[in-house]
Amino acid sequence: MKPGGMDRRLPLGVAALAVGVALWLAITLFMVWSSLSPVLRLQLAPLLGRVLEAGGVVLALMGVVWLFVSAWAVQALLRGFVEPAARLAEEGRLLVNTEVERVLTLEGHTENQALAQVIEQLVAQRTRLRKEMDARVAEVSQGIERERSRLAALMSELTQSVVVCNLDGRILLYNHRARVQFKALSLAPEVAGGAELIGLGRSIYTVFDRKLVAHALESIQQRMLRGAGEPSAQFVTSTAAGQLLRVQMAPVRSVQADSLPQTEDFVADRAELTGFVLMLDNITREFETESARDQVLHTLTEGTRSALANMQVALDVLDYPDLEASARERFQRVIREETRSLAQRIASLEADAARALKTRWPLEDMLGADLVGAAMRRIETVTGLPASALDVDATLWLKVESFSLLQALVYLSARLAEEFHVSFVQLRLSPAADSPGWAQLDLIWAGQMMSTETVMSWEMDAMRVGGETMRLTVRDVVERHAGAFWFERERVRHQAFFRLLLPMADPREQMAAATLVRGDSRPEYYDFDLFRVTEQTRSLDERRLSDLVYTVFDTETTGLDPAQGDEIIQIGAARIVNGKLLHQECFEQLIDPRRAISAASIPIHGITRDMLEGQPVIEDVLPAFHAFAQDTVLVGHNAAFDMRFLQLKEKASGVVFGQPVLDTLLLSAVVHPNQESHRLEAIAARFNVPVIGRHTAMGDAMVTAEIFLKLVPLLAELGIVTLGQAREAAQKSYYARLKY
Repeated sequence: MKPGGMDRRLPLGVAALAVGVALWLAITLFMVWSSLSPVLRLQLAPLLGRVLEAGGVVLALMGVVWLFVSAWAVQALLRGFVEPAARLAEEGRLLVNTEVERVLTLEGHTENQALAQVIEQLVAQRTRLRKEMDARVAEVSQGIERERSRLAALMSELTQSVVVCNLDGRILLYNHRARVQFKALSLAPEVAGGAELIGLGRSIYTVFDRKLVAHALESIQQRMLRGAGEPSAQFVTSTAAGQLLRVQMAPVRSVQADSLPQTEDFVADRAELTGFVLMLDNITREFETESARDQVLHTLTEGTRSALANMQVALDVLDYPDLEASARERFQRVIREETRSLAQRIASLEADAARALKTRWPLEDMLGADLVGAAMRRIETVTGLPASALDVDATLWLKVESFSLLQALVYLSARLAEEFHVSFVQLRLSPAADSPGWAQLDLIWAGQMMSTETVMSWEMDAMRVGGETMRLTVRDVVERHAGAFWFERERVRHQAFFRLLLPMADPREQMAAATLVRGDSRPEYYDFDLFRVTEQTRSLDERRLSDLVYTVFDTETTGLDPAQGDEIIQIGAARIVNGKLLHQECFEQLIDPRRAISAASIPIHGITRDMLEGQPVIEDVLPAFHAFAQDTVLVGHNAAFDMRFLQLKEKASGVVFGQPVLDTLLLSAVVHPNQESHRLEAIAARFNVPVIGRHTAMGDAMVTAEIFLKLVPLLAELGIVTLGQAREAAQKSYYARLKY
């Protein structure tokens, strides 16, 4: 039954029944009348006229009653036989074409209920067979999955940013370091964590110039044609955020090409590319350091030339024997001042060079908790002292040379045990309260106190670790990190500690602890099936639904009327690539609406005005969301409502969302026209999709994405396989007439 109106099959059925009965009566009367003799007809004609004249009203009432009875009979027939059968057919298609497991509704006549039970038995049998087939397929493909997992694990542990793309520039694989580095390249990293630049299926050309990449690919192709064993290309480019990147590109060849014999007959085949690998280094700071060094050298050269010229002139004048004493004193003062200035300039250069030397020492980004753990194990192994952690900030990333730093901690612990008979040590790590960008690592012990002279001698002595004397001292280690080292007492606790001041990793480069995936859960940062996606020239409307990339989104607002000034206060979005919902690639952002929130809406979404204080405004968020959704199809539930809000902000934000839009509400009405409700909760219940975080933008977006993935095979069964067909079918549904 269509929402908002009467099922048109009812009046059609009544009309058909009325026409049929009328035809039957007409034919019957005609046959009876034609069988009478002419004399009898003449005798009956006046009688029939009087009967019709006297009983016309009664006949009319009988006709109306008969129509109502017929309508009731047809409606009962529809509700008892036709509609239950139609709903059973829809639910049966749902079970056949998706992985949904649910109990069919037993309704309608006995035969319909029996048919439902038979369908459930067949589906259960199919489910068992499918599980057996899946088990066999999983067993066969286990080796391939192991290789994929090994590659994914290797990529996740690399400290260099690595991105793998197909020939269309679509990202197939990337590691943690690349994700963090792309976040630093974002124009608005504070909006949704800078999630708009990197993601599976996303174009690398949002960061790099297409012509530059094409030139590098052409260079690699030429080297492959010449028979180069390991062709590669390098280039340096700047990003929109002003960062300078050094990029090394290597080819990805087809498996068939790599397996061909290395002969001249197969040179062209070996040159076949399927994609490329990019290894990225952010050289912005390196370039700035080199530029500063060149500037210092230039300044020193020019200043030295001027000072030497002045000194030369003064010396030449001093050679005159008849020079007056006052003039001689003046020129001698010039020489002294220029000499002092030159000495100061050289001393400054020496200090800068020393600092630069320390800066150039190879320091690595390391999670502070990992450093503390390694130190505890090393101390216990070498010295035998029990070591434990105390108040370690698990989110701190340090810029350290871990080997020498661990040696220093072991050396200090060993001397404490040997000379002061310390029975245990503790390690503490926290940000330095009075030194932003620095962390303090404390080596704590309990026991007798030591003098400042002892501490200084330990700092200057060559370190002895495990019977081996090193050339390094504790001071050398501290200077390598441009840090500080001192000794303090905690009289209240009867403890003392050595404190090392260490640099924290640059926020542009460090990995947030949340990006690390420990245990068995590894994010889907790769999808090798995307190597097959190379058809970028076809119109989107002609593309199959299963081949497209989608951004499934939802919004929360201050109210329901965008034309009267209601604003978006939250956007949540997830991406579907190659038929997979990527839980790791999300866009979620609260937005300051710069206006009050409707009291009626707060209990629904739970967002209060206080939660939005300090959040970015819509003019800053929409460009980032537009970049996140670039080159994808937008999907929403009741998407007309959300799109109206976006359209009203086109002028203010400077971005237009011109992508195709699919609405799960309309598509549900297409595949299940006989269902009474197409609300998000009702559809989720039909598909057995758990609803988590309802009426939050991110929660609703995730539920909508799961529902959309269930709808695609059902649309295919109806012959709706392309984007154009899906949009056309959706526009014909009843809900498509709703406007906002």
